Amino acid sequence: MAEHSLHAETVNVAGRLVDMARTRPEAIAVAEPLGYDDAGRRRYRQVTFRELDEDSDRIAAALAELGIPRGTRLVLLVRPGIDFVSLMFALLKAAMVTVLIDPGMGRRRLIGCLEQIEPEGFVAVPVVHAVRTILRRRFGRARYNITVGRRWFWGGPTLARLRRRPWPGTQLAPTGPDDPAAIIFTTGSTGPAKGVLYCHGTFDSQVAQIRDFYGIEPGGIDLPGFPMFGLFNCAMGTTAVIPDMNPTRPARVDPVKITEAIHQWDVTQMFGSPAMLNRLGRY
Repeated sequence: MAEHSLHAETVNVAGRLVDMARTRPEAIAVAEPLGYDDAGRRRYRQVTFRELDEDSDRIAAALAELGIPRGTRLVLLVRPGIDFVSLMFALLKAAMVTVLIDPGMGRRRLIGCLEQIEPEGFVAVPVVHAVRTILRRRFGRARYNITVGRRWFWGGPTLARLRRRPWPGTQLAPTGPDDPAAIIFTTGSTGPAKGVLYCHGTFDSQVAQIRDFYGIEPGGIDLPGFPMFGLFNCAMGTTAVIPDMNPTRPARVDPVKITEAIHQWDVTQMFGSPAMLNRLGRY
């Protein structure tokens, strides 16, 4: 399938979101589960492709205004949902190197992985910043820290503050295929967890190959059992319906909640680990 990007000179999977925001601005990009209404029907927080693109632009521009250099290693530890997807796109647009670690590996192993890569900052929920502050000697290079939620006794801006600004226009750093985009750690289930470097060309190629192999077209509805696939969905023009589950414990997924989302959204495709799909299949 030929690519017709509006910014062909840049290799950055976030550019695919920019394209979708222009071609499908009012379509739903991400739906995040909330509670239930009085009729017992699940409520969702929703964001369109245009809103997601502009939100990630605001965050990317704010990162630059904070003086965070391109290529800075920032650990992203937030719950799956709209904030995760928007922050991931913002970090890609700003040419940061996002560090992704499965928190299900346990605190000791997680801290060991973080020490190994010497992060230069954290974009994380309050409890992570509390631990970071207590262990500040282990993370002496972590200068750039953003709280996703309420800030407690540490400094630095919050995500809410970064979002309080007019839309600055499209933000997309001129990254090339070999520029680093992320360090993603393996789960460590079959040995020590290892950090794997992903370049912008790798991410962009993965999206294209997944789309072409499975014949995925804009307008589909996906239920991603792995947070990164929420990002890929938006890059392909499909709606990501975030499942009500703990992605670090797929074997304990509640199949009732999964099938509920499938029926409510008329899901056309889904990605999940064998443990998740086996439990769902038995149900």
